[in-house]
Amino acid sequence: MGHGHTHGPHHHGHDHGHSHDGATAPLPAAFDTSVPDEALSPEQSSRRSMLRRAGLLGAGLAAGGVLAGAAGAAPAHASSASGGRRKNGFLWLAGDHHIHTQYSSDGKYRVVDQVRQGARHGLDWMVITDHGSVAHAKIGVDKVNPDILAARDAYDDTLVFQGLEWNIPGAEHGTVFVHPGKNEVSVLKQFENDYDGSVKNASGSSPANEALAVAGLAFLGDQVKRRKVKDALMLANHPARRGVDSPHEIRAWRDATSRDHQIAVGFEGAPGHQAAGLPAPLGMGRARGIYDNNPSVDSFAGYPLESYRTWGGFDWMTATVGGLWDSLLAEGRAWWITANSDSHQVYADTAARGTGGNFDTDGRHPDPIYNGQIDITQGDFWPGHYSRTHVGADGFSYAAVMDGIRAGRVWVDHGQLISGLDARLSGGGRWSTLGGALHVRKGTRVTLTVDVALAGGPNWAGFQPKLARVDVIQGDVTGPVADKDTFTAPTAKVVKTYEVNKSTGTVRLTYDLGRVDTPRYVRLRGSDGNRSAPGALGAAVDPAGPAIDVVGSADPWADLWFYSNPVWVLPS
Repeated sequence: MGHGHTHGPHHHGHDHGHSHDGATAPLPAAFDTSVPDEALSPEQSSRRSMLRRAGLLGAGLAAGGVLAGAAGAAPAHASSASGGRRKNGFLWLAGDHHIHTQYSSDGKYRVVDQVRQGARHGLDWMVITDHGSVAHAKIGVDKVNPDILAARDAYDDTLVFQGLEWNIPGAEHGTVFVHPGKNEVSVLKQFENDYDGSVKNASGSSPANEALAVAGLAFLGDQVKRRKVKDALMLANHPARRGVDSPHEIRAWRDATSRDHQIAVGFEGAPGHQAAGLPAPLGMGRARGIYDNNPSVDSFAGYPLESYRTWGGFDWMTATVGGLWDSLLAEGRAWWITANSDSHQVYADTAARGTGGNFDTDGRHPDPIYNGQIDITQGDFWPGHYSRTHVGADGFSYAAVMDGIRAGRVWVDHGQLISGLDARLSGGGRWSTLGGALHVRKGTRVTLTVDVALAGGPNWAGFQPKLARVDVIQGDVTGPVADKDTFTAPTAKVVKTYEVNKSTGTVRLTYDLGRVDTPRYVRLRGSDGNRSAPGALGAAVDPAGPAIDVVGSADPWADLWFYSNPVWVLPS
């Protein structure tokens, strides 16, 4: 069988600029070492401090590489070490694609509040994703746009996308967002009115509702094809939370649009609401991610009960070695993971929702007011405070971030466990990085090289995390499955574990795949080592994976992980 499809979607021509007309934007000031420290805003200064502590400022990052002294990452497709990429590699831009504001019925913050906090906490890009609803579809999409435009102007070192949290017909929620432009409101508004499960009363599990979801993704693909918007993406949110995202639905979303311009490209490897696991009386005493559900009539019957909980803060679909994510990768499907805040109401905040007003008629809540007390009954963090999604971009622009996500150049972390990651497969004089595929002749010796920048200083909880170990996970590419509800990959397993015996600087890890005759992929995972247990499919598959989180007692700061997207090797 042919495996050419496994390297992921091809890049397409976008204007690479921050401005709406596509003009190329300079580096953000925090990255640009020609801008003196005293000229930076407080948010820019905070970002630069984090980069400097991690050793990522100056030659390493200004040149676009992940680590000082490391070569830049390769493009999404296999490449020689000298061709087809930005001169000095990629910019790795931290972001969050799942953020709510006062335009969500259960939110309270202004757009500028969330953007300011994201910028302060080191984010380079953010997506505003207020809930799809009748009120939002009618007026919220329009009303939030001026606030987003104002935030873009106020924080020109932060890329602010407009999106929405789609009630996927027949399933859970998903982030949908588009490239900024004159039609961003009209396309999102039409999409929500015609394809949102809540608006269309199409939330239940049924073939008709599942078909409506696929049609919605096809609509977005058509808007890009017709150049109404320059780009559009969909990422499924908290996919295992209620068990309603069946394996065949996820495959259908992935296949809803043409290979050369994928719309549905992945799901949250780790959900937001991570502070919800803080035990009472100092926290909500619920579950990380608010994953404290049980099966319902709309849940996929094949999922085990443990899938309704997080594992080390990560969704069961991602955390299970040999599980659903691996089953997609084993098919050769380009399907990526992210990590986000899902920020609605922030733990230990002193703001309260403004009084008066009517959400159904106004499309928004009044601006927040001072509450006079610290609220420890909420389960969210500010964007960038705990969860980060790092995207390898070929410039500082909306298009470059979207291209990097579609290409799978993404790694995620909790609690700033690490500062940087550079992973590549090399062999036959060629190499490829996250999301990419290395094409070699059969029998070529292939090596995985991983450079990790360890935590360069304290995180937002005030302590410096320490990486204890890194796991290499490998699986065979076995091709399309006959049963679209398959959610296991029998060949995927942890093939190597590295103990990390230093707490600062960088570490280099190498893994020899040997002479490769059959297609396979590798992905990475790392931990602070505080909590571990044999994986859901047994110790032979995963001897020391994340432990299932305990409802009511799951301090997110005491159990930190990072995950990377895969790299394939395809011999022929």
